[in-house]
Amino acid sequence: MNEIKKIIVLVEGKTESIFIEKVLSPFLRRDAICLKPIILSKPGQKGGDVKFARAQRDIRIHLKQRTDTWVTMMVDYYGIDKEWPGYQESQNKNVPADKFQTINEATQKKVNELFRENNSNNRFIPYVSMHEFEALLFSDAEVLNRELNINNLGKITKIIKRYGSPDAINNDKKTCPLKQIENITNKNFKKTTNGIEIAQQ
Repeated sequence: MNEIKKIIVLVEGKTESIFIEKVLSPFLRRDAICLKPIILSKPGQKGGDVKFARAQRDIRIHLKQRTDTWVTMMVDYYGIDKEWPGYQESQNKNVPADKFQTINEATQKKVNELFRENNSNNRFIPYVSMHEFEALLFSDAEVLNRELNINNLGKITKIIKRYGSPDAINNDKKTCPLKQIENITNKNFKKTTNGIEIAQQ
């Protein structure tokens, strides 16, 4: 029997936490990987407002607590602050994959500078995605159309074609993935229920 690998996943909020519990965890459990989502801490508040200082505090806590666990994150580029390692350099990149590589490499480097004594180079896995959670739902236009029950596959397909990939639907408060879905459904969409059901499909 394989030894179970335990990974703490620092997330922005409730939606990401539920996504990990209901979608990612069952999938990875087959490979003896156990994910535990923890919402990034902030005095008097949970979720949103992702500053690196806030993430850094939680990364440190979980790297120090147990030496047999890994630590990763699920935060999105759209929601991080401008002080995040690699953010300014990533702004000069036009391709989402290049932004992703730049910011994640810079995050790993910074964490290693801060927490090398906690074996961060081997136990920390940076993951700043290029999209908010809702962008994942554009991975399959037919599933999104069916689960939203809107019978408007053409409109969803048009959005995906306009941006080229789900990773690119992320550049403005009025056109981010959540707003795109709210526009299609006349705001009749709940992230923690509809969103998770679509992700499961």
